[in-house]
Amino acid sequence: MEPIVIVGTGLAGYGLARELRKLDRELPLAIVTADDGSSYSKPNLSNALAAGRTPQQLVGASAETMARQLGAAIRTHARVDAIDVPGRRLLFADGELRYSRLVLALGAEPIRLPLEGNAAHEVLSVNDLADYARLRERLEGALRIAILGAGLIGCEFANDFAVSGHPVDVIDLAHQPLGRLLPAEAGRAMRDALSRAGVRWHLGRTVAAVEHAPPGLEIRLADGARIGADVVLSAVGLRPRTRLAQTAGIAVNRGIVVDRALETSAPGVYALGDCAEVEGHVLPFVMPIMHAARALAATLAGRPQRVSYPAMPVVVKTPALPTVVCPPAPGRSGGWTVAGGAHSLAARFLDADGAMLGFALTGEECSKRQAWTRELPPLLA
Repeated sequence: MEPIVIVGTGLAGYGLARELRKLDRELPLAIVTADDGSSYSKPNLSNALAAGRTPQQLVGASAETMARQLGAAIRTHARVDAIDVPGRRLLFADGELRYSRLVLALGAEPIRLPLEGNAAHEVLSVNDLADYARLRERLEGALRIAILGAGLIGCEFANDFAVSGHPVDVIDLAHQPLGRLLPAEAGRAMRDALSRAGVRWHLGRTVAAVEHAPPGLEIRLADGARIGADVVLSAVGLRPRTRLAQTAGIAVNRGIVVDRALETSAPGVYALGDCAEVEGHVLPFVMPIMHAARALAATLAGRPQRVSYPAMPVVVKTPALPTVVCPPAPGRSGGWTVAGGAHSLAARFLDADGAMLGFALTGEECSKRQAWTRELPPLLA
């Protein structure tokens, strides 16, 4: 019997394998990964510096340990060149691997800005443990850090670097941090809290070039302003990895398109995690990945189950201003109502009938998270 094959060892890949083994210890299982297969929590990358944790300390288990725990064959440092859908094979430069069913847990890749300058290639991004190890190497002897992007990851890294003693400059085209998630009042509160921690903001501005300016780097903004830095980190967003699926003739849109059973347009091929698009939703967060992993594990174990998403708030890891946000689903009409002061805000996103479709909480108001989550409609019933 050919194995179920999972491609990817992030939260989605390993999470699915763990859930599957809770239901069935005997199904043949193989896992393929392009990296070393270490098990670690990706969300911890953006607050590890202040916590004093090295890249090695973030690893929970090696690939060998995971293989024993999961009863799986794990193939590391193996890049899939193509999927032969009719033949149910994965093709590699040095061979092939047949599958009974295939799960794509490919994750997402950083969006790269089209920057000019002779140091544009030195702009870093952090999307996995190897990226984080490279960042830590570059931080040795470095002081000034510039972050391109004031979204979720940009703000978390800015907080982490600032409290670790690094001067931080954050540049974003938006006029507030977390502009896609927070109402204006909460965005200003985040800006002010991180400013007090030592972050300097350059909002409503764009980066044109990154150039060498020994002993460090210099960022040139579109308006001609220049910012010195020793390390430049890009945190402008992620793009689902769809190329492998698309080349195999599998339907893709923003992500790899799947139905509520998480099956793609190719029979026997599934996708979950950051690479998947479920009824228009691409959700690169922990809770939706775990809901998807449990549903797909049941399906693979012979107990077909459709994925459902409840309301799933996101905790922003910015100790300078504790924040929880559960944004309304895309396309929902309504507006924000905000109560509270600068450090503790409670904001509701209400529709025309006064029903709450989303919320944002900061400071002490974060204690309302569970109660307010129960008031929200499910994202995908």
